[in-house]
Amino acid sequence: MRPLWRCLVRVALVLAGVVLATPAMAQQPIRIGSFLSTTGPASFLGDPEVKTLKLYVDKINAQGGVLGRKLELVVYDDGGDAAKANGFVKRLIESDKVDFIIGGTTTGTTMAVVPFVEAARLPFISLAGGIVVVEPPRHWVFKTPGTDRQSIERIFGEMKARGIARVGLLSETSGLGQSSRQEAFKLAPRYGIALAADETYAQKDTDVTPQLTRIRNAPGVQAVLVVGLGQGPALATRNYDQLGVKLPLYHTHGVAARDFIELAGRAAEGVRIASPALIVTDDLPADDPQKPVLAAYRKDFRDAYGEEPATFGGYAYDALMITVDAFKRAGGTDREKVRAAVESTRNHVGTAGVFNLSATDHMGLDLSSFRMIEVRGGEFRLSK
Repeated sequence: MRPLWRCLVRVALVLAGVVLATPAMAQQPIRIGSFLSTTGPASFLGDPEVKTLKLYVDKINAQGGVLGRKLELVVYDDGGDAAKANGFVKRLIESDKVDFIIGGTTTGTTMAVVPFVEAARLPFISLAGGIVVVEPPRHWVFKTPGTDRQSIERIFGEMKARGIARVGLLSETSGLGQSSRQEAFKLAPRYGIALAADETYAQKDTDVTPQLTRIRNAPGVQAVLVVGLGQGPALATRNYDQLGVKLPLYHTHGVAARDFIELAGRAAEGVRIASPALIVTDDLPADDPQKPVLAAYRKDFRDAYGEEPATFGGYAYDALMITVDAFKRAGGTDREKVRAAVESTRNHVGTAGVFNLSATDHMGLDLSSFRMIEVRGGEFRLSK
């Protein structure tokens, strides 16, 4: 039989271990996984996204983290390749054991991984523009950018107001481009618009002059709409200028970054874009509810990187802030509680708009999140 003092010492050591272990367990980081297209054709979207996530994870950690725990960011570059995105998401889920995923720069990479996150029952906020990401709504999948449908609705509404009834359409063969093309055909009749020409281009094309020539020569075309993302729309804009086409040229929010103006050069002058408001922060009235959020994000990004933020970085900012808020309201990292907290987000003012999510709307933005913007004097300006 053991002496009583030895038993008491053993109990004391066990209790001490429990006391010591509890703070250590409480300090386990909250792991946020991300897969982004920081190289490849969509790099001017993915680059500001990863910069934004790193910037604000560091800022949040410097302020004490979330629920007393540090955030740990695990990021992979998929280069815009859906197969690579699949592999990285499987790694995030199975090896990295992340608590949440923010990512999917493009619609194509996002949709490729949706089955994995749904099967893993892991909350996921996409940074892609396609309506297919959230329609129909999936239990674990959300998104922060407004949709291609909304962008095209905003453009068609302006075209109708300007008396434009026949439009030439140039679509990228990317996920966003093809989703946008489908939405354009669905929406055109509602606005009294006929798509008088329908051409496509691939992301890696180096010249789209033949397609634009056919659009220019189509009977009665009054304006041209290009739908795509990254470098392709800038190339199309330069080719448009080289052909001397004088018709109004429209783009969706896939070009809402300073890089577009730099890549397109003088050809960007006069281009009209449906986009969230970040790129025209200074033009917003003082009472716009988004202006303080936009101004603060822009200042933080400029101070950190010495460059202008892109709308795409704003999508990452919104996703991270919604996620952090969900962790806080869920009181931890229980997946279903966090997912439910994201879904119940209300009146959250972000860079992309004011978010009001629900069980039937896993984006939560309305048409007011898009502004009509034009390039004037080499700058993005609110349309007059």
